[in-house]
Amino acid sequence: MTLRVANLGDQSALNRLFERSYPTLLKDVYDAETLKTALPKMIRAQPVLLSSGTFFVWDCAGILAGAGGWSVDKARADKAHIRHVATDPAHLRKGIAQALIMHCLATAKAAGITEMECWSTRYAEGFYAAIGFSAIGPIDAMLGGTVAFPSIRMTMFL
Repeated sequence: MTLRVANLGDQSALNRLFERSYPTLLKDVYDAETLKTALPKMIRAQPVLLSSGTFFVWDCAGILAGAGGWSVDKARADKAHIRHVATDPAHLRKGIAQALIMHCLATAKAAGITEMECWSTRYAEGFYAAIGFSAIGPIDAMLGGTVAFPSIRMTMFL
């Protein structure tokens, strides 16, 4: 298994990863109507992230087992946001997501980021807390600029 920088050629494989991950992992923590609206936006890889150099994938012999990255805040150059993290349900509890987030934190810190923010799903709140993020409170993440998705705003100082 290899952790590497994602590229535009990963888009289809990422879409498949997101299609395996989000519907399965979120079904017990969000109602069906919320997921019906949100999932079409969540299960599509974002080309701007794939070409950023700060989005990473866990490649397991050509199958993506996990993905995620970070991007710099639009208002503050020393703050960044965790972005589009997913783990294949078949690879949960193997340390993939933790290693991915730790890599994101290390690369962000090396780039001069001093604060990382995450808008966590309800499913992942405990995971992020265990890594060291602190919950600020609820927030509606706007998916595609049009779909409000109930999330938890969390932060960590690097």
